[in-house]
Amino acid sequence: MSLADFSAKWLTKPAEKLVSVITSIVFLFLDFLDTLFCLIYKYLDEYIEGEAFTSCCGNRGRREENTKDDQDGELSDTLYRRQNLFREMGFLRIERKLKDSETKCSEGRWSMNRWSDCGCESCLSWVSDGDHKLHFVVNESSVATDENCKGMPSENVVFLHGFLSSSSFWTQTVVPYFSEQVKQNYRLVAVDLLGFGRSPKPRNCSYTLKDHVGMIEKSVVQPLNLSSFHLVAHSMGCLIALALAAKYSKCVKSITLVAPPYFPSGGNDASLKALTKLAGKKLWPPLAFGSAFMSWYEHLGRFVCLMFCRNHRIWEKIIKFFTFQRDLHFLAIDLTRHTHHSAWSSMHNVICGGAKFMDRYLEDLSKAGVRINVIQGDKDAVVPLECCYNLKLKAPKAEVSIIRNADHGNVILGREKECAHYLEDVWAACKWSNVQEKDAAKI
Repeated sequence: MSLADFSAKWLTKPAEKLVSVITSIVFLFLDFLDTLFCLIYKYLDEYIEGEAFTSCCGNRGRREENTKDDQDGELSDTLYRRQNLFREMGFLRIERKLKDSETKCSEGRWSMNRWSDCGCESCLSWVSDGDHKLHFVVNESSVATDENCKGMPSENVVFLHGFLSSSSFWTQTVVPYFSEQVKQNYRLVAVDLLGFGRSPKPRNCSYTLKDHVGMIEKSVVQPLNLSSFHLVAHSMGCLIALALAAKYSKCVKSITLVAPPYFPSGGNDASLKALTKLAGKKLWPPLAFGSAFMSWYEHLGRFVCLMFCRNHRIWEKIIKFFTFQRDLHFLAIDLTRHTHHSAWSSMHNVICGGAKFMDRYLEDLSKAGVRINVIQGDKDAVVPLECCYNLKLKAPKAEVSIIRNADHGNVILGREKECAHYLEDVWAACKWSNVQEKDAAKI
């Protein structure tokens, strides 16, 4: 070993220890702040709304009570098992009881946003209209292709977006680049998931996989009579797509997953493992710190939403003023079109809590022979590259495409035309496969 190598190795260990100490101090301080804000919001909620909002950082008795009501195990362990030194020391010995109306999303029990959430006309349009269904955008086929089913397209495609996004992620990127043949023969449906975009954002909902899938059924599958369809999803939407596809395995022709946050179940701690992998407590890079901040600290995250989401109209005007732009990019608009409750609950109950069910869904889809395609960028700093390889191990017939020099966003953004052509090839292959099966059956 050379002197230079020895010096570098000797200096690396102290540096790593120093970073570890600084990281521990920073997150210990954030633990304290989150505990403090928990008490602050408790009293603010009681003062403004007359009742304290039920949070996830109360005593363990609440967790046990909530678990009894959660018979399907849909709620994530990360909601109550996130470690916080001050909570463990008993700083929050506040007895609270969860009411059934606060833990489950059911018909006729929708409520408006909280005082700390945005109350603009756009964000509350679902309340004023009384429309308790998801918002979605449909690009109808321009011709009827089946004389027995006049006016109906030959194919249906449902697009699901990722975390802190909306249907615009697809309608403003890939959809315009589809060929005329696809636009004529396919009905393209881009959905705003529950709690995001222009869809309802009820506070009396846990935003579990079951809630998301149920609303897609109620709002899209049943009203549009989707007897068969393809699924295309990005990031968090991939988990919802897998849950939906597993339930409709006989109807789904193909499922294309872009940057799926998939982790093998591997026991009872699947949710906590997923949280650690996706949002481990790190100071660098900034994106990793931001993910940890918003995923581990419920009340600090609510404060951020209070500052930015509730005042998104003001921030949008400020950005327009300094950038001299009349219209903002859809990503900037979508980033704040949610409530803290919808984002926090979806993050934990879908992305983390969903890890418990993904193996079973993939097994069901593999048995049903559903075509699975996976796309991921090799520079993805949000979803580890290992996710697509793990998925391939669970579903050996899945086709995996690794895009060089692409990250979590520009695996689609900037590659819209290529993605459109890729999806068309997937759908064409499914159609050709079905034709061959029919011909073989005749023989």
